[in-house]
Amino acid sequence: MSDSKPASEATISERLAQHILACSPEKSAGARAIADRLLLDISGLCVAARDELYVKAALASVDGDGPCTVIGFDRKLGTEDAAFVNGMASHGEDFDDTYEGGPVHAGVVIVPALLAAAERHQLSGADFFRGIAVGAEVMCRLCKVAPMRIHKAGFHPTAVLGVMGAVAGIGAALRLTEKQLVNAFGIAGSMAGGIIEYLADGSWTKRMHPGWAAQSGYRAVRLALGGFEGPRTVFEGHHGLFHGFANTLDGNFEAMLHGFGEQWLWQTIAFKPYACGTMSHPYIDCARAFRARGLDIEQIEKIEAETAEGIVHRLWEPLAMKQSPPNGYAAKFSTPYAIAAGILRGDAGLVEYDEAAVKDPALRQLAAKVSYIIDPANPYPNQFTGHIRVTMKNGEVFEHRQGFFKGGAENPLSDDDIQRKFYANCEYGGMTTAQAAQMEVALAGLIDAARVDLSKLPV
Repeated sequence: MSDSKPASEATISERLAQHILACSPEKSAGARAIADRLLLDISGLCVAARDELYVKAALASVDGDGPCTVIGFDRKLGTEDAAFVNGMASHGEDFDDTYEGGPVHAGVVIVPALLAAAERHQLSGADFFRGIAVGAEVMCRLCKVAPMRIHKAGFHPTAVLGVMGAVAGIGAALRLTEKQLVNAFGIAGSMAGGIIEYLADGSWTKRMHPGWAAQSGYRAVRLALGGFEGPRTVFEGHHGLFHGFANTLDGNFEAMLHGFGEQWLWQTIAFKPYACGTMSHPYIDCARAFRARGLDIEQIEKIEAETAEGIVHRLWEPLAMKQSPPNGYAAKFSTPYAIAAGILRGDAGLVEYDEAAVKDPALRQLAAKVSYIIDPANPYPNQFTGHIRVTMKNGEVFEHRQGFFKGGAENPLSDDDIQRKFYANCEYGGMTTAQAAQMEVALAGLIDAARVDLSKLPV
C-alpha cells in the first residue's frame, strides 16, 4: 500500500518526494550533455586544487580510508569523506558551476556526493545519472522558495540548500521510498548550515560548504535507510529550514514544485570562465571590453558601476576592503578587484587570484578607483548583468553595459570551451596532457556503464 497522501494533505517534503519518484530525467533532451559537462568541469577543478593547502588540510583531517576515490589522489576514503574532500576541492577556487537563479553551486555538491555513493553502492551509470539530475534540480528549485533571503540572513545558500539537494540526488539514485526520502529530508534539515562570515577576511570556510553538504546528505540518507525519523514539515514548519535560514514562513513552495519533472532548471546551469564570484562575471566582461578599446589606464580618473542591491553586502562592501583585498581568496569576492583585473590583465583566471597578483600595486591602484551605485531595477537574481562607466582625467566618459555574462544561459560556454578549461585546470594541478586525456575518456563512459568505476582515473 502506498504511503502517498493527496497533495492537499501532504507536506512539502512529501510532495517533493512524490515528484522525485515520478520523474524521468533521462527522457529530457540535453540532460546527458549537461551531466557530462559537470563531470568534466568538476574533475578538472579537483585536479587544479589538489596541491592547495586547504585540500591537504581536508585530507589530513580524515583518519580512516575506504572504497571511494579522491580525484587526483591515490588515497581512497570512506563515502562521506570522499564526498567532503571532492566537494571542497572542486569549489575551492570558485571556478565552478552556478545556477543563475540562485545563485547556488549545484554541481560541486551533487557530483561529489553521487560519485562517492556510486562507488560505495556499486551503482549503475543510469542510476548515477538519475541522481545527478534530480539532486541538481532540487537545489536549483529550492532557490525559488525565498529568493535572496538566505544570503541576507547571513548564510550560504549552497550550504543550506545543498544538503537537501544531496539527499534528493542520493535518494533518487538509491531508489528510496517516499517515506525514506521524507525522513532523509527531515534529518538533513538538522545538518544544514554555513555562515558567510568568510567575507570579513578572506578565510576559507566557504570552500568547505559544498563538501559538508555532500557528506551530510549521504549521512541523512543512510540514517533514513536505517529507519531513523525526521520531521515531515522540515521545509515549511515553524521551526523548519526556511524559518531558520531565511527568516520567513512565507516561502513560495508552489513555485519550487510547479513543473517538476517537466521543466528542468538544472539544464541552465552556468559554467564559469572566471575564477571568482559569479555576480562579478558580467563586470569582468565589461572590463575586458574596455581593455579592447585601448584606453590609457594611467588617464582613468574613476570607474563607476551600477549594481544590484542584493549583491552589495557580498561583493562591494566594505568598499575599502574590496578595493584592497587582503588575500587571493578575499579578492574572489571583490567586484572592484575583478574589474581592475579585467582591464589590466584581460582575464580573471586562477593566476589572477594568486597571492602575488593580488598584491600587484597597479591592480590595487586601479581597483581603488572603482565605486558603485545601486540600480533599483536590476533583475538580480534572475539575471546577472554588468555595467561600467569610466571617466577619464580629461573629462571624457566611456560606458559599457551588458545584460548577461559569458558562460550564463544567454551566452553559454561551448563544449570546446569546457574542454579547454578542463585541460588547463589539469595542467595547473600538475597532470600531463596524456593523463588529462585518460581522465576525459574515463569520465565520458561513466553514465553508460553497467557499474560506475573510477579505477581508470589517473593520479
